[in-house]
Amino acid sequence: MTLFHSLVDDAGLFPPTALPMAEALRRHRADLAGGSPVLTHRFLCPASRLPELRAHLDFPIRLGLILDTPDVPPPADLTDLAVELVEVPGGRAVALDLPARQFVEVTAAQLPVDVPPGVGLKVRCGGLTAAAFPSAQDLGSFIAYCAGRDIPFKATAGLHNAVRHFHPALGTDRHGFLNLVLAVCAAVEGRDPVPVLRSTDVGELVRLAQAVPDGTAGRARRLLVSYGSCSTSTPIEDLLALGLIIGTTADAEENV
Repeated sequence: MTLFHSLVDDAGLFPPTALPMAEALRRHRADLAGGSPVLTHRFLCPASRLPELRAHLDFPIRLGLILDTPDVPPPADLTDLAVELVEVPGGRAVALDLPARQFVEVTAAQLPVDVPPGVGLKVRCGGLTAAAFPSAQDLGSFIAYCAGRDIPFKATAGLHNAVRHFHPALGTDRHGFLNLVLAVCAAVEGRDPVPVLRSTDVGELVRLAQAVPDGTAGRARRLLVSYGSCSTSTPIEDLLALGLIIGTTADAEENV
């Protein structure tokens, strides 16, 4: 297992891109045809928009369901959809009558949390305001908590580019998805993940990525299941530009 294999879920329906359903599905279908190994080829959809999804869907799809409704849709409403993941807000697991993995969204301030065996966690790494971005210390605490207890997790929001950078319009630093992956590598090796989360040294981050042992990469990616990105092209373009994968944006082959 490599660091960037099946890393990015398709969150095209969500801000800031927020594509209309038909356009999001067209892009998803094109990504399926492109077959980049960086993408999970899993489409994230709010439960409240399932009727709209059905109205536009004309090809098989693997689904990550974002539970934004009071109740989980009954299995009968999901029989023709391959639901692989259910992401749940509010810090509490729900009863699932589905063969799907569940991820409960929490913040570092909510830790420790009691989750049933087999249930993972979800962390929000940003949003539409500066206040939505957790500090490197808080995000590092979350990662270390999951690594110490072998709790798989997903990440969402804010991870628009590979490397941490300042965003003038928001007035805050955005976390980088490369920083995140390398922070998980640090945590599974028993090291503090915070320094690599804070790093903006592109060359050093690339060097670290190229030096990750296979065993560490495998453990890190079992822990970090994936992250949702409203852009499915930017992560591939960034990794290509950094020399961490080789190929084209349509047909990238992993180098790490």
